[in-house]
Amino acid sequence: MSQVKLSENYIKDRVKLALNEDLYPYGDITTNLVQNNKRIKFKLISNQNSIIAGILFAKFAFQLIDKKTKFVIKKKDGSSVKKNSVIATIEGKAQSILTAERVALNFLSHISGIATKTNEFVKLAGKKTKICCTRKTIPNMRVIQKYAVRIGGGKNHRFNLSDEYLIKDNHIASSNLKSLVELAIKNKKGRKITVEVDNLNQLKKILGLKFNTVLFDNMNLNSLKEGIKIAKKYYETEASGNINLNNVKKVAATGVNRISVGSITHSAPAVDFKLQY
Repeated sequence: MSQVKLSENYIKDRVKLALNEDLYPYGDITTNLVQNNKRIKFKLISNQNSIIAGILFAKFAFQLIDKKTKFVIKKKDGSSVKKNSVIATIEGKAQSILTAERVALNFLSHISGIATKTNEFVKLAGKKTKICCTRKTIPNMRVIQKYAVRIGGGKNHRFNLSDEYLIKDNHIASSNLKSLVELAIKNKKGRKITVEVDNLNQLKKILGLKFNTVLFDNMNLNSLKEGIKIAKKYYETEASGNINLNNVKKVAATGVNRISVGSITHSAPAVDFKLQY
C-alpha cells in the first residue's frame, strides 16, 4: 500500500473541529451522568473485511479529549483486515472514551470506506491500469478523501482547478475545441493538459496537438478500444463515466492507462467499526 502521510498537526486540527461540532456548547451531557470514572479498556474492532485508513484520526480523537488515554495501534493504515480483527486497544477513563467514541469512529469509518472501495476497483483493474479519484469530494474533506484513495492503492487526479488544464464538454460547448487546446498549450507553464472527448470525431480534430492525456468520457467499449488505438501513440489515455465494479474489468481490458471513478469518494460506504469492552 501507499505510504502517503498526512501531518499530525493537520489531523489534530481536523479532529478538533469535529470534536467542537459534537461538544458545543455544553459538552457530553449524557456521559457526564456517569459517576464511576474508573479506567477501562476497550478493543476497537472491524465488523467487516476492510482496508484500514485514518487510524491516527481515531487516536487523536481520544487523546485530545484526555491525553492520558492510552491508544495502542494494532493495524496501521494500509492494512488489509478480516472481519472481527482488533484494530487498536483504548484504555482510559470511561467518560473520556465515551465522549470521543463517535468522532473517532466517524473518521475511521469514512476514511477506511474510501480506501476499501478504491482497493476493490484496483484489484479488478489489474496492474496495468491506474484507478484515479476525481474532484467529486465532500467540501473541505478533499485532502482526507484523496489520502484514503492513495491508501487503497489508487492515484490522485488534480486536487483543484489550478493544478492542471482539464478541458471538458461544458468548456467545449461554449467554445471551439481545437482553439481551447491550442490556448492551453500556449499558456500551460509546466502544467499538464487533459482533453475530454465523447466521440472519435472530436479526437481526430485535436490529434497531434501537444497535450498530455485524452479522457474518453461515457464511450462504449468498441469506441473506447478504437479511440485508444488511435491515441496511444501520442497521449496517455483515460476513461470515465458510469464505471463501476461490474464493468471496470472490461474497461481496463481495453488497454486504457487510467480510469477515473467519482464513486470511490462521493459514494463509498462506511466501514463498520465498534468498541467492545
